[in-house]
Amino acid sequence: MNKTTTLFLAALLMTGCADKQEQSFTLKGNIGNWNDPATLYLSYWNEGSEYLDTIRLQDGKFAFTGAISEPAPARLILDYAGEGMGRAAQAGHILYLYLENGTVKLKSPDSLHNSQFINSPINDEYLAYLDYVGGQIQDLAARMNQKVMRATPEQLNDTAFMGQLNREYRQMLEERALKQQQYVREHPDSYFSIVALSESVSSDFEVEEIEPLFLSIDEEHRSTFPGKAFAQRIEAAKMIGIGKRAPDFTQNDPEGNPVSLSDFQGKYLLLDFWASWCGPCRQENPNLVKAYAAYREKGFEILGVSLDNKDGRDAWLNAIKKDGLTWTQVSDLNSWNNEVALLYGVRAVPQSYLIDPEGIIIAENLRGEALEEKLAEIFGGK
Repeated sequence: MNKTTTLFLAALLMTGCADKQEQSFTLKGNIGNWNDPATLYLSYWNEGSEYLDTIRLQDGKFAFTGAISEPAPARLILDYAGEGMGRAAQAGHILYLYLENGTVKLKSPDSLHNSQFINSPINDEYLAYLDYVGGQIQDLAARMNQKVMRATPEQLNDTAFMGQLNREYRQMLEERALKQQQYVREHPDSYFSIVALSESVSSDFEVEEIEPLFLSIDEEHRSTFPGKAFAQRIEAAKMIGIGKRAPDFTQNDPEGNPVSLSDFQGKYLLLDFWASWCGPCRQENPNLVKAYAAYREKGFEILGVSLDNKDGRDAWLNAIKKDGLTWTQVSDLNSWNNEVALLYGVRAVPQSYLIDPEGIIIAENLRGEALEEKLAEIFGGK
């Protein structure tokens, strides 16, 4: 999947399994009077896979058709000058919406930002949901990025200033998450209660608190793709955690050789979920390289699981080489549908688990100095 990089934003994508009959959708309308080379891109998700369609505007008119199994999250990206989808996305020419069985219409006098939906129940509900929770997560990131853009060079180099911005952003996310969970309590019959719960819950949530909230949502929505995905997260949370045995798995390395978690029994193992497109992952890699060099001979190993997709295979291999990752790497190149990521309930990267020689998880998400301190404690320093 293409990722739009921002300073504070990490995308959350839905994963899971569904088995429903596909239905047709049409998305059509007009945006001003734009003509070639103005290009409109439609990116949407159906059952964990991303689909992309492209249209050159003619007098601002467009019409997309396709098949989905249920309401599908989508985004329209308008490239006014024919410079490419990526540049248009970075410039913020994006409209987030939902596709549904039948026809969704929208119109705008000039741009995606001024678009209005015409008789679209799913998008009316979506806009009401966004109004309730305070907007999209991208909106929060944009606000913080504006503060960064206004900062002086001295402030950008001031760790206290940047730390304060980060705390502000985290607080906004926490407040939004509380609103999302309140939305679930007040709207158990809404499709977006599943969306709200999926977005609001972190990777280390308390099952005893969240599972009843999930079960309060109508069964119809719990049976959707994101509903089944969240049920899978709950089951993963019951299995994964400090003091629990790490589930075994087998996945292929870049040469196609099968590698199992149990192959590393008898050693301390860091199970590291990452991806070549993940900025924070790449920033953390030098710390892992340092730790691996310091403790490998004492019985420390790392097993990397990449969430790259099939189109990103070369980027994955190049990142391994460029970052100097000499430990074992595996992936099925299924992005967020990576079977190991699903097994471990991974919803964001980087994410890691430190596993002892008996296969028990003893720590989660140790990074930088925290990892160094834990390894020094285990192995008695360098």
